[in-house]
Amino acid sequence: MEIPGSVALVTGANRGIGRHFAQQLKQRGAAKVYATARTPERVDLPGVEVLRVDVTDPDSIAAAAAVAGDVNLLVNNAGVSTAQNLVTGDLDKIRLEMETHFFGALGMVRAFAPILAANGGGAILNVLSALSWMPHDGAGAYSTAKAAEWSLTNAVRLELAGQGTQVSGLVVGAVDTDMMAAWDVPKKDPVDVVRSALDGIEAGLTEILADESAVLAKASLAGKQESLA
Repeated sequence: MEIPGSVALVTGANRGIGRHFAQQLKQRGAAKVYATARTPERVDLPGVEVLRVDVTDPDSIAAAAAVAGDVNLLVNNAGVSTAQNLVTGDLDKIRLEMETHFFGALGMVRAFAPILAANGGGAILNVLSALSWMPHDGAGAYSTAKAAEWSLTNAVRLELAGQGTQVSGLVVGAVDTDMMAAWDVPKKDPVDVVRSALDGIEAGLTEILADESAVLAKASLAGKQESLA
């Protein structure tokens, strides 16, 4: 997948990693970038096409797909972190995590897969998390939802192979964004994360491990389950 000349749509582009995706896609020669958000008035990047997309709202997704019929690169970045554990957490907030990360990403894939096929196959990038593989106390809902999105990514890759759509997962640990502001841990610069992701897309990688945390989390899967606690 070549970035120059592509037409990309990025969810959650009003801040954090999503904003950097939209910005770097333009810098790297994308012909058009749809920068989407639940609150599109907060998208402040010049030179992008701003659309409202709430990935938890099927009507919002359908409306975006009706407008953005020229997309050949879909970046599923929209996310939420509710800091809920599974046993004692607020069920409504836990459901919001699943609605956003799993069903939201799935809704976008289902809506845009035919568009990608019509435009030559294109590519999908899902923004995942090292917490998919190494959960932490206090983030059980997020870890579980991202694990579901990781599995979704792998399944969709198989389902869309026949139409020539490249499906990749970007796995990251802590990134220096608003979402991670309350966490006192080493954080990766989002500029570097997005650069690695776009390089990975162009290289045809199916799994892009953006930092050491992602590499260590992936490696931990081969060890004993106790190592994940």
